[in-house]
Amino acid sequence: MTPIRLLLADDHNLVRAGIRSLLAGIKDVQVVAEARTGREALQLIKAHQPDVVLMDIAMMELNGLEATAHVVREFAGVRVIILSMHSTEEYVLQALRAGAMGYLLKDAATSELELAVKSVARGETYLSPSVSKHVINEYARRVNGKTGKDETQLSRYEHLTPRQREVLQLIAEGHTTKEISQKLEVSVKTVDTHRSQLMKRMAIHDVAGLVRYAIRVGLVTPDQ
Repeated sequence: MTPIRLLLADDHNLVRAGIRSLLAGIKDVQVVAEARTGREALQLIKAHQPDVVLMDIAMMELNGLEATAHVVREFAGVRVIILSMHSTEEYVLQALRAGAMGYLLKDAATSELELAVKSVARGETYLSPSVSKHVINEYARRVNGKTGKDETQLSRYEHLTPRQREVLQLIAEGHTTKEISQKLEVSVKTVDTHRSQLMKRMAIHDVAGLVRYAIRVGLVTPDQ
């Protein structure tokens, strides 16, 4: 059997080492590259063309959700499994909307990791059993018409453009306008325009508000 070519993306060296060690014990799975950020993951996917990507949900510069959306648009046939510590429905649904075919918790057993990788490699969707219940409950809640403030916030986020989401994450991580312009290879004026559009669309009037919003929707985590 041809090995499943896998790329591992996580910004913590010890976590990557631990997951890679587990993958080494799985038959017919070959780790072809490792990435520390979402941007690096996209570069390595282009270079190595893996079958499956294990993508951490919280990474600097370009988080796993946005990186997954890029993968779906740019690399046909590459399937993504989101790795996360969060089992709440907000994170799971965002991952599925981004195009991920799997959602795996970081405390999963080796047998579950193997099942997830091989299922997604076959073109199937895989959700950790502990998150499946959350997805079902959320679906039922929406069918029954129960909405709230958090859902409104997520809805606004979903209507942002991919570039606006990238700018929002970089702002929330504390990068200056000049740094953002260099990272995205656009002018400072363009970054200012994106920031103004973000504030208008989100009805937020300062950078601190944008940071709090980014944390609420899971774009960044408080410890980043």
